[in-house]
Amino acid sequence: MPALLSYLSMPTPWRQCQGLRALALGLLLGLSAPARLLAQPAAPPATATLLRPAAVFDGQALHAGWAVLVENDKITAAGPAAQVALPAGGTALDLPGLTLLPGLIEGHSHLLLHPYNETPWNDQVLLESQALRVARATAHARRTLLAGFTTARDLGTEGAGYADVGLKQAINQGLIPGPRLLVATRALVATGSYGPKLAADVDVPQGAQEADGVDGIVRAVREQIGKGADLIKVYADYRWGPNGTAQPTFSQEELTLIVQTARSAGRGVVAHATTPEGMRRAVLAGVETIEHGDDGTPEIFQLMKKRGVALCPTVAAGDAVAQYKGWHKGQDPLPPRLQQKHQSMAAAIKAGVTLAMGGDVGVFAHGDNAREMEQLVHDYGLTPLQVLQQATSGNAQIFRLADRGSIRPGLLADLVAVAGDPTQDVDALRHVQLVMKGGVVYK
Repeated sequence: MPALLSYLSMPTPWRQCQGLRALALGLLLGLSAPARLLAQPAAPPATATLLRPAAVFDGQALHAGWAVLVENDKITAAGPAAQVALPAGGTALDLPGLTLLPGLIEGHSHLLLHPYNETPWNDQVLLESQALRVARATAHARRTLLAGFTTARDLGTEGAGYADVGLKQAINQGLIPGPRLLVATRALVATGSYGPKLAADVDVPQGAQEADGVDGIVRAVREQIGKGADLIKVYADYRWGPNGTAQPTFSQEELTLIVQTARSAGRGVVAHATTPEGMRRAVLAGVETIEHGDDGTPEIFQLMKKRGVALCPTVAAGDAVAQYKGWHKGQDPLPPRLQQKHQSMAAAIKAGVTLAMGGDVGVFAHGDNAREMEQLVHDYGLTPLQVLQQATSGNAQIFRLADRGSIRPGLLADLVAVAGDPTQDVDALRHVQLVMKGGVVYK
């Protein structure tokens, strides 16, 4: 080893002599056996895998007898099994009785939150350290992936700053398993409108970033983008009205400026909005999706349809909160808030508004993401095929993810296999047998 170090310290021209190259090679080969083993790359994995399920759902329709070829991290062929050949040296993976589908896309999650019946939201924001929240979020990311959701739109850290950016980096670097993330970082709220709130004379950390006026809004949007935000989330209304009623927060001009500033940096904007006026302002400002939309009216949904704004209804979150408050589902009458949700959903569907699939996971348990799809079918009358399209090709289109959401050559090899036929039985999504992300099998 000292001889090798002496060699490396010589002037460059001297080291470039052919004979000394041979000497250096000999010295390197003289390293101990364990050191050589550590330096050797692992055996390369099979670069081609042929998946042979009972059927393939390609993002739009079900195809019996199809096969899918994956090479490295991409899909390179999909079609009738007899027409898809396995390259030499590849591996065939038979999946009898299973349906292969694109990796599911979660449209509304909060990996830095956990169910409110475990710890109230205020206490999570105020009393839990960021280290604890991040550690818990790594477990949430893993559960999300293993549930078949290979992409998630994470819409705010709720007081955990830019922790979602680091979480995304850890996943991308292979340090922890998890879905591909689209992160909104801190989210934006009007001063005084959000929480937590204690005594009037006590300032406490807030669950999102406060910003107001031209200078404040532009600075906040640019700061979040500079720190790693893939999109901007804004609270167009919140429960700060008389007696805790939901009321609009930002003015029309402020919302429009948020969208313009984000768009100039290539980012879209999504809006938390439940009131008709909050929804109207957000839609006119040019947001891409309305989150929740609980009190939407036929007129507002017609405006959304005209402007091409999608609705992410998050029905599972409202259902979960109602149960946390004591509602016994299946026994008690629907609470007024859920009655209103049924009315607004019926109006949105009648207006032809595009629906994104997202449950506001974090309000309820991560890994239970299919709960939103089940409730859309069982409680709101959608078909299993409709919600499956929403969670794959539909979300990919709404979120501008051209490289995923369908099964066709050239797209990312993000694939999930479930027992049964999820186009007929939404409960089949609970029976995930295989999860592949980027050609790597995680389950």
